Amino acid sequence: MRLALLFAVSVLTLSGCAVPARDPGRPSAASETPSSKGDWRLKGRAMAAAADPRAVQAALDVMKAGGSAVDGAIAAHAVLGLVEPQSSGLGGGGFMVVYDRRSNTTKVFDGREAAPATATPDLFTWQGKPLGFGPAVFSGKSVGVPGVVALYKSAHDEYGKLPWKQNFEAAIDLADKGFIVSERLSQSLDNPRFIRGPLGTVPLSRAYFFPDGKPLAPGYRRTNKDYADVLRAVATSGPAAFYSGDIAQGIVTAVRSGEIPGELSLKDLADYRVRTAPAVCGPFRSYTVCSAPPPSSGGMAMNQLLGLYDAIQKNTAGSSEADKLRDFVMAEQLTYADRDHYVADSAFVTVPMQDLLHPDYIRARAASGFKPGDKPEPGDPGAVLRQSPIIDMWGRDATAPRAGTTHMSFVDFEGNAVSFTATIEGPFGSSRFTNGFLLNNELTDFSLVPTMNGKPVANAPGPGKRPRSSMSPTIVFDGKGDLFMVTGSPGGNSIIGYVAKTLVAVLDWNRSAQDAAGLPNIVARGQTVRVESTDETGKAWAAILTKAGFKVQEVEGEMSGLHLIVARQSALEGGADPRKDGAAIEIVRGR
Repeated sequence: MRLALLFAVSVLTLSGCAVPARDPGRPSAASETPSSKGDWRLKGRAMAAAADPRAVQAALDVMKAGGSAVDGAIAAHAVLGLVEPQSSGLGGGGFMVVYDRRSNTTKVFDGREAAPATATPDLFTWQGKPLGFGPAVFSGKSVGVPGVVALYKSAHDEYGKLPWKQNFEAAIDLADKGFIVSERLSQSLDNPRFIRGPLGTVPLSRAYFFPDGKPLAPGYRRTNKDYADVLRAVATSGPAAFYSGDIAQGIVTAVRSGEIPGELSLKDLADYRVRTAPAVCGPFRSYTVCSAPPPSSGGMAMNQLLGLYDAIQKNTAGSSEADKLRDFVMAEQLTYADRDHYVADSAFVTVPMQDLLHPDYIRARAASGFKPGDKPEPGDPGAVLRQSPIIDMWGRDATAPRAGTTHMSFVDFEGNAVSFTATIEGPFGSSRFTNGFLLNNELTDFSLVPTMNGKPVANAPGPGKRPRSSMSPTIVFDGKGDLFMVTGSPGGNSIIGYVAKTLVAVLDWNRSAQDAAGLPNIVARGQTVRVESTDETGKAWAAILTKAGFKVQEVEGEMSGLHLIVARQSALEGGADPRKDGAAIEIVRGR
């Protein structure tokens, strides 16, 4: 907590910009009188944005009933775990960023999955040989302690307004009566990897996902009594019902069975705790951008990328579309290089957050001579700031998490906000199924190779350690310190590029929330720049970046699921990623 506090305080001095009158990243002291500007200018308006309209409706219903943005987030995610199990659920984890207007604080709830107490750096070794990524995913070794149920309760205890159990009613009702299978879920299942893998061959998951031997068809009504029973137990008895007793035993049995079992234990489940910390916040132009601390990449990556973009823009003095695209891509490449090298679970390793976000380092990084087409390498903030190199403190790492994740954004009637990204890692997680939900394969987000260049990798496995995450749930405040934007996305390591695109598009390119969600994605992790060129804009951007000197790869689709809210002067403006089935819906009290 002390380190997170230092991160938040130091990052707020990132640039020469004045800190807004409201300081959303600063934690309140117990004796402090919360600052307030009176009523929220959009009081009486609320919005939810998520990957399925049924989840959005569940959130709106609880907020209309008097619930907070946190209540809405719990209700929405409980539904998503049922209707899009390929993306997230009770068997996974996530990061929730909560802005509370009354206390003027922005707090992060870290429900990231944790490795078992027996985990060692060579976790992904089996019978004396390193496991490949594919076998590791389906192994019991890939399953971390699920954190999302504990996260629900921790956030609700602090910011919930409705009775705890009321937040699960919509999901229980859908599970009991049956939900209509979407085209996206059916298409996700119709893949040889899942049909022939554990998901389609282990009796319990085969019966649920492949009735009559075929993937669930669009329009099929799928009940899930086991899922409903788990939610009833959690609604009645809280997280204890999940982390002990029959449900916990079912998790442990699933992990320790099948080929290549894991070592997750009942004690690992019982010992799990949600971490809380102030958000990592920093300035961009007149705005303040807040996201999650390590093991999330969000706080570091969003703030460094925006800082680099601003510094590179000042150096190049270019204002055309081509100039801005070039500078955005260079900022993204440099940020990924630093993130890959330095970010990991800060409870176990030193993450030089203050150095990485220091304005002198950002200016030096932007002026380093890096140009389009160059191979991005991690920088050395220690050498820049203290003439004391730190680049060799860790071995190089390029772990590539996959896209089994979902993102939700919420603003309630009082102007409180939640940005919540939840995951089970890869599509359908580890494919291990118990009690009506899938278990994550989150531990494959650790570096499968624990040492590189003769040095330990920061993101190597360890007992109780949480793997580095690309999840970047983000909340933005305007120059007066008022809530302005809530954003985030799924997408594995591409999340950083996806979310940064929405920030730059809204804050600098003056795009609407929906335009920002729908713009082509640009993912620049490494020397190759992946450009989504499925429309004329994407094709034009690919041509611009190629001409600028980048090594461009045109692709036909990205796994983003951007769901964002922008608080305009008189209404909440929503954006739902057209690549998914989601929605962003505003409601006005009394209408």
